[in-house]
Amino acid sequence: MVSPHAFPKRSGSDPVAGPVAWQVSDAPVAYEAAVAWMEARVEAIARGTAAECVWLLEHPPLYTAGTSARPEDLVAPDRFPVHATGRGGQYTYHGPGQRVAYVMLDLDRRSRDLRAYVASLEAWLIATLDAFNVRAERREDRVGVWVRRPEKGPEVEDKIAAIGIRVRRWVSFHGISLNVEPDLAHFDGIVPCGVRLHGVTSLVDLGLPVSMTEVDMQLRAAFEEIFGVTAMEAVG
Repeated sequence: MVSPHAFPKRSGSDPVAGPVAWQVSDAPVAYEAAVAWMEARVEAIARGTAAECVWLLEHPPLYTAGTSARPEDLVAPDRFPVHATGRGGQYTYHGPGQRVAYVMLDLDRRSRDLRAYVASLEAWLIATLDAFNVRAERREDRVGVWVRRPEKGPEVEDKIAAIGIRVRRWVSFHGISLNVEPDLAHFDGIVPCGVRLHGVTSLVDLGLPVSMTEVDMQLRAAFEEIFGVTAMEAVG
């Protein structure tokens, strides 16, 4: 297992990079618009004309197909719009009540170790959930963050957060999604991330009716512990 501390943390006093820009969108963002914005920001980061960035948002209900998506895992193709995407992974769902964080970091300056980067994203999610007294875990055989459900059975565990990344010119984009209070029935239209043997859960499903603002606060605090300081930036 890769230690999350293997991934270099940046300092806000770094004369080259500075703090990571932290953006939060209050209204749902169309998927195509989000991807277009990310791609433009990635190019600017690669050129050295924009700061690294984390963008928190929600999408309207939709499915995305990663580069490893299998057609048979799209169970209900007419239920919601389906977007092919260049991120790794298979099918996933995005929608209201799910916090998406798009993470655009300069891996050329930090580290080109993608395995360490994914492990650090998992560690970020685990630390965030720990703030709500949720014990989440990573698995070596499947990406994402998982919660044991002993009340459902001795070997049962559900996925509470997904990870899918893409890298261009050694700048990361796409990122993570954390289930806060989505309609879990919306996941029924796909085999989430190609995993048939386990289900999905959310903070509310676990009996924790927390607000998105509370989740955002913990995401930011945990991010800074692993990746370095942030500074608020207006969306646009």
